[in-house]
Amino acid sequence: ISSIALPPVWIQILRQIDRRTESVAGNDRHTHCGMHVLSSPVSCMQRPFGGPDSLSTGEISMKKGRLGGRRILITGAASGMGKTTAELFVSEGAQVALVDSNAAALESVAREIGCPGFRADVTDASSVKVAVEQSAKAMGGIDGVVNAAGIFGFTPLADSTPEQWQRILAVNLMGPVLVSQAALPWLQAAPAATIVNISSIQALKPSPRVGAYVASKTGLLGITRSLAMELGPKIRVNAVCPGTIDTPMARANLADTGIDVSSYVIPRLGSSMEAAQGILYLTSDESSYVTGIALPIDGGRAFH
Repeated sequence: ISSIALPPVWIQILRQIDRRTESVAGNDRHTHCGMHVLSSPVSCMQRPFGGPDSLSTGEISMKKGRLGGRRILITGAASGMGKTTAELFVSEGAQVALVDSNAAALESVAREIGCPGFRADVTDASSVKVAVEQSAKAMGGIDGVVNAAGIFGFTPLADSTPEQWQRILAVNLMGPVLVSQAALPWLQAAPAATIVNISSIQALKPSPRVGAYVASKTGLLGITRSLAMELGPKIRVNAVCPGTIDTPMARANLADTGIDVSSYVIPRLGSSMEAAQGILYLTSDESSYVTGIALPIDGGRAFH
């Protein structure tokens, strides 16, 4: 540093930064921001995010990832976007609790990424309550929820049944309500908290023959905006609207939807990781002034 022609005050600042970085790097060798702590009694900084007391950019970079210290419950975490989001969040320093109805897949994913998993049917309030309580106990609280559990189905008006509509609405619309409601005491106790709902581009640009799915995802946007007003400013509530994402559910139904991704501005399927990055943004402190939005991640389909 001294060989560079800089003013003395800048040389002093840079030396202080070097010493601070070395100190933090040394401390990081003894901590892990997941479920286990190797030697330090405090796994991550539990400091409020957002607003005037938020960490500076320099301080954020010294945390373990963009979600260091956060405790996030993710539903639908055994496959697709939910699983990818869980993997990304763990890599960014969050503690994550996985919730899914598929016990075998949940056990496999929980073992793979090293997070606790709890089986629950998101349409059953008592099942949800137990899973949320177990998640909060495992992580020492909850300050973020990602409602990624969802199902798809064709419901042409002439041929669909009330049971088909009720099932899709129960999972996609009431599921996020039940999970958010069960997690609310922990979210309210957190210094600041987030809820991210996985809606769909179908809520912004519907396709034919999928009325129940469109209704469920459009309703979820309405709930997102209502809860943003009801729970803010302490709890931020947002939604992402993924387009045609390359997931098992999408691949199983793509041929029947008639959707042609070659007509998109970005003419391809999206990846689960691209969707997960949007969820990460809305969960992180980077979106601390963002609430009540519907974020399209769709290759331009919503407007083209």
